[in-house]
Amino acid sequence: MSVRRVIAVFGLFALLLAGCDGPAAPTGERSSAAAAPMLRPAWQALTLPAPPGGAGRLLVRDVAACAGRWFLVGGVADAAGGTRPAVWTSVDGTAWTVLPVRADSFYGKQNVLSSVACRDGRAAVIGAKVGGAHGYPRVSTWRQVADGALVEVQASFETYGGPKAVNVSRLAAGPSGWLIVGNRSAGAASWVSSPEAAEFALVEGAPGLASDSTGVTWAFDAAATSSGWLAVGGLLPAGRIDRDPAVWSSPDGRSWQRTVLPGGPEYEELQRVVLAGGVPVAVGLRGATFGAWRQEAAGWVAAGAFGRRSAAGVPQVASLVASGDRLFAAVTDGARYSVWVSTDRGGSWREAAMPLDVAAGADRDVALVAVGDRWWLAVDDGSRSGLWWAGGVGT
Repeated sequence: MSVRRVIAVFGLFALLLAGCDGPAAPTGERSSAAAAPMLRPAWQALTLPAPPGGAGRLLVRDVAACAGRWFLVGGVADAAGGTRPAVWTSVDGTAWTVLPVRADSFYGKQNVLSSVACRDGRAAVIGAKVGGAHGYPRVSTWRQVADGALVEVQASFETYGGPKAVNVSRLAAGPSGWLIVGNRSAGAASWVSSPEAAEFALVEGAPGLASDSTGVTWAFDAAATSSGWLAVGGLLPAGRIDRDPAVWSSPDGRSWQRTVLPGGPEYEELQRVVLAGGVPVAVGLRGATFGAWRQEAAGWVAAGAFGRRSAAGVPQVASLVASGDRLFAAVTDGARYSVWVSTDRGGSWREAAMPLDVAAGADRDVALVAVGDRWWLAVDDGSRSGLWWAGGVGT
């Protein structure tokens, strides 16, 4: 089972507990997406060269950009069902080349790379391969070395696995190094690394971050801020069956302070977070819709809502990126993927047409990155993968 499928299964269980009845349509700023016409970006298809190692279907999972360098990660699946890691890079977002990948471990050689972040033009990556007697994801981290290759980082099994493992979620880059967030049996957890990304230290059971008498915590994503790190997720309060949105702040990724945002009777959680014009904005589930929350001087406030949850499957925010005050989000309502754009830090949202329709399901994904007035869309619809770019917001 993949890392993202572990998250989806947990979310489905919680949603079933919370029931399927969503809240009434939001009002004011929160309902501004309802009447907005669809954007139609002029998508331009890009070519991804085939990685070495034999023929197979390309798998694309995540994309990032920094310091004039773009990175796209995923893997290759062969006809027999085997997989191997793959990474592409670009210096202009248009022409892409394959980076060498050096795996050391049995499962590392089969990894599909799922989360990439970069700082100073260099990447670090999370990958995983389901395997072993219990069929758990065997997680590896990867770092880029001086010759440009991506190399597997050696780690003990219990750093990411073991009897206390639940999942490893997302990787973030910041001035001080790298941060992974995920979850252990004790609740939300973090893994911290220096700028070299050569070793990640597990932080589990940390006061404020982990579960405690107030409720059960779950972390989805993190971002670097001017004062350290910001992580987002949810808290299932003791005696309740629906989550409330939660954020955590930390100067170093090891000590954490929790803030639980005001929640309603519906199921709410934050699944992705970015800085838009220097302002933290998170997007996640808000009852029967997706919703944005924004950090303002007086604290976190609920911003715009968009989309509707389908009864067909598990809703999820697949990707969230920012360029200036603009936000780009890819979500699945449980039945299909869609892409949404906000030009006001999450206050209002408009859906943007995708270059192909992508149904929800296993081994399918949509990821975004934005740089300046351009944005990129990486899509895997379960049978083929592609990469597109468009200028502006498609107006």
